[in-house]
Amino acid sequence: MADLDSVFSHSPNIVTRKTGNEYVLVPIANNIADMNSVYTLNETGAFIWEHLDGKKSLREIVDSLTEEYDIDFDSASKDMSEFIDNMTKYLIIRK
Repeated sequence: MADLDSVFSHSPNIVTRKTGNEYVLVPIANNIADMNSVYTLNETGAFIWEHLDGKKSLREIVDSLTEEYDIDFDSASKDMSEFIDNMTKYLIIRK
């Protein structure tokens, strides 16, 4: 996992659409949507996505997760780690 003091933001090559409590993320390459690589975020993923603003550290977001979902710090950190690993792997977020 990235260091909890790390700060991430959305990639400029991603278009997002919010539907209810979920987000649909669509990568854009050469001004064309890559519909074969569409990602859907559940409510927790959407919560994290909304907080990845390039200003908040992962620690701050984990703290917000513990308050919002009434879970312990270790569980929130694990969820955050998985999310960050996946989003970084597919170049959806950046440091």
